[in-house]
Amino acid sequence: MEHHSYMVGVRRHLHRNPEVSFYEFDTTEFICRELEKMGLKPERPLETGCVALIEGSKQGKTIALRADIDALAMEEEGEIKAEFTSQKTGAAHCCGHDAHTANLLGAARILCDLKDQIEGRVVLVFQPAEEKLPGGARMITRSGILQKYGVDEIYGLHTSPGYTPGEVAVKPGAFMACTVEFEAELIGKGGHAAAPHHSVDPVVMAAQAVTAFQTVVSRSTDPNEPAVLTVGKIEGGSAHNIIPERVKLKGTVRAFSMETAREIKKRMEAILEGVAVAAGGSYTFHFDEGYPAVVNDENCTTRLIQVAHELLGEEQVITMKNPLMAGEDFAFYQQEFPGAFFFLGSGSDEADSRWSWHHPRYNVDEKALITGACMLAGLILIRPI
Repeated sequence: MEHHSYMVGVRRHLHRNPEVSFYEFDTTEFICRELEKMGLKPERPLETGCVALIEGSKQGKTIALRADIDALAMEEEGEIKAEFTSQKTGAAHCCGHDAHTANLLGAARILCDLKDQIEGRVVLVFQPAEEKLPGGARMITRSGILQKYGVDEIYGLHTSPGYTPGEVAVKPGAFMACTVEFEAELIGKGGHAAAPHHSVDPVVMAAQAVTAFQTVVSRSTDPNEPAVLTVGKIEGGSAHNIIPERVKLKGTVRAFSMETAREIKKRMEAILEGVAVAAGGSYTFHFDEGYPAVVNDENCTTRLIQVAHELLGEEQVITMKNPLMAGEDFAFYQQEFPGAFFFLGSGSDEADSRWSWHHPRYNVDEKALITGACMLAGLILIRPI
């Protein structure tokens, strides 16, 4: 219970003091102080975030454990969190990264206490900027620090409201989708709403483009290849009686191969061009290739399931049938090292924690911290079969 109380305290401190991607300065200082209390020497390969090494007493693999530390740029809601709600306007831990950080610090305390039982070395990765391109995982990998330590495998987790505390969920192979962010601008000719024939209306152009985008996945991609195209933001206009000059569309594309995403890009651009030319307007289009797909290594996944069975019992370990279309920059580590990513059950009615990721009421049942820390430490301490 000592470690659980510690993790709850860490999680609530971070929840009160969230910092968005690339601005996790106080968060990094806090984590470094906690690691130093354990006798560790954190390094900072980037401006924010840190990495620390635990040396075992015996020879063995070097295994990295990762937690992301950034918050979202949003406001939060939820009465149950009133005791530790965000004290910063426009920032909130509504995706569980505060719990991820608390989990890894808790696991670090366990591992430092049991250092004489560690075969090999443990690399603790407290990663910034998972929520924002280009992605902190890409930057950590490019920094060379994990290669310097000779990492053999890497593991990470994410809280999930879809499972309950004490449960974990995983699958080998494709686990989460590659992600793309796009921005399109339809450019027309502004004017008075009562005289549309003297204008080129970008609102109508945008409406036609959004509607046509809905045919891209259903009619231009292989039905056996999962894909999503979502317009998440439409921005334009200033008054009810003015036809604006420009309307912006922002959104995301998800797929399990960048080749599929690039085919979607071609169709989107053809639609934008057709709509703009037909209306007598023009357009701009930016397609920012983001995170690759999270693909779990088969051997690492088998290892993770073995540890989960031993710690939690077989009935608490869910093998997922289908991957998720959500994205994760953990994928960048997997391009360099074998690794596995899993979901940590955190949803319960008691904690009002069944809300979706990125919802303003998102919360985690703090009993999940026990499972998360045990799983991370178990990946190091439990001997492979």
